[in-house]
Amino acid sequence: MFDLKYRYTCVDRFLRYATYDTQSDEESTSFPSTEKQKKLSAELARELKKMGLRDAAMDKWGYVMATLPANAAKKVPPIAFIAHVDTSPAVTGKGVKPIVHRKYKGGDIRLPKGGRVIKTSENPDLRKMKGFDVITSDGATLLGADNKAGIAEIMDAANYLITHPEVKHGPIKICFTPDEEVGRGTEKIDLKKLGAKYAYTVDGSSRGEVEAETFSADMVVLKFIGKNIHPGYAKNKMINSIKLAAAFMESLPKKKLSPETTEKRQGYVHCTTISGLEEATTLKMIQ
Repeated sequence: MFDLKYRYTCVDRFLRYATYDTQSDEESTSFPSTEKQKKLSAELARELKKMGLRDAAMDKWGYVMATLPANAAKKVPPIAFIAHVDTSPAVTGKGVKPIVHRKYKGGDIRLPKGGRVIKTSENPDLRKMKGFDVITSDGATLLGADNKAGIAEIMDAANYLITHPEVKHGPIKICFTPDEEVGRGTEKIDLKKLGAKYAYTVDGSSRGEVEAETFSADMVVLKFIGKNIHPGYAKNKMINSIKLAAAFMESLPKKKLSPETTEKRQGYVHCTTISGLEEATTLKMIQ
């Protein structure tokens, strides 16, 4: 637990939240997909309550909701700010050790673990960050800024509004969700309980970015079933499911359906995972 007498900055909050392992699991059938997500969610509910948001609580599904009451004379509809606690299943979120690169001087950033380099040629936004502090992982894990940075920003904004009552606002709802990274973030959400007319997800990638629409993130799972025969006796008998899956991928239009060749409102189909053996191969795709 943290001492509320200490005035945490947004960065302080993020560095604490980043140490929680909240990785979700796309293979899980439970909700949330991993119980460990609830550890951070429970802590966030406690922090909000200590800030003075009396209704702050985590429900049985791991959703955290709280209300910052209006202090403006004019009646306006409630708005909500949303962020997700889970991090990507693709890279481990255990044992995260954030590194703050003070007053970034520009150029590539070499991380101490795994020989990894964050290159400006592959991350052009770095060029805009010269002179600012930049936070990375040590290279051994995911950092988890998606979306613990959003959580820290919402928590810091709530604290600011509570401690600066001269800033007038309508009712503000706060909601932290699980399982966004596996496409199930809104599966159990109680919108009536949230009670917001409009909502904003604080989960952008660059300063000043506002998105009014996004891709669907619908997933399809394709299974290719083959027939495994010992290679020495396989002629006219073996059906290699890996080759079937590869032939399917090769048949997709390369200039129309790939994210690397499309932009704006152009649709795409994106293969995120391929796994299998001769007998069975699975493709996971999103659009």
